[in-house]
Amino acid sequence: MPSNRDDIRDFLNRRKHVVLVEVKAASGSTPREAGAWMLVAVDCIFGTIGGGQLEFMAIDHARKLLNQGEADGDDISIPLGPEIGQCCGGRVALGFKRLDRQLRATLVEKVDLEIAQRPHVYVFGAGHVGDALAMALSLAPLRIVLVDTREIELSATRVPGIETCLTAMPEMVVRDAPAGSSFVVLTHDHALDFLITAEALARGDAAYVGMIGSKTKKATFRNWLEREVGRPEIFDRLVCPVGGTAVKDKRPAVIATLAAAEIMTSALNHQFGQDNLSKQKLRLHA
Repeated sequence: MPSNRDDIRDFLNRRKHVVLVEVKAASGSTPREAGAWMLVAVDCIFGTIGGGQLEFMAIDHARKLLNQGEADGDDISIPLGPEIGQCCGGRVALGFKRLDRQLRATLVEKVDLEIAQRPHVYVFGAGHVGDALAMALSLAPLRIVLVDTREIELSATRVPGIETCLTAMPEMVVRDAPAGSSFVVLTHDHALDFLITAEALARGDAAYVGMIGSKTKKATFRNWLEREVGRPEIFDRLVCPVGGTAVKDKRPAVIATLAAAEIMTSALNHQFGQDNLSKQKLRLHA
């Protein structure tokens, strides 16, 4: 289920009068790209077009439309220079539309589709690091699934906006995951870590496969992989330890923060690459 920040239905159900602000065009260095949008009501906003003075001006303009009772506003073009207190150097064209029933339905469908297309990240292990990692990742545009074989640990998590999966066979979760998923393995059992990680590496289509561990654990896993699975070449796709080695602090929150940036980078870059590949194929067949 989406978290509160994604709940466009709740936002719209509580507000009758709303203006859609959309980036119609963007040139040069700009906070957001063309197509970015936000909703403005008298009391609050939903989404963002990049913040800063640009967004402040857009909100002010939208609320003037609401106060004046006008249906739509004219597009405005804003240079992002010293005159508005920003130094991006680009230019943004903004459009303003008051929401009617059809536009409300279109935006709800748009948000639902965006959420459905988010990259999946499976976090195996609901212990201290797993729970902290799920919390860190929950802020990103990702679909987070926290997986564990232990009901007590899984039910104890209080991370908002994520899914949980209780299973006796976590390797089956790996097999059933969609292409392009990310897998982060940090269970309470090294043998279970090895089993899940080997399953994830064997897929060949994962955006990220990471396992918590030390140099010794990594070397042991490599030997196990060669002996038990017979595919040592897939080892090179493994990230271990998760979060890198630049920071030596082993507190769960630190590991989770470092790993979250690493995972999100891989997941979103993979999605961006796949989206570009799909667009290229469409152009070839057009």
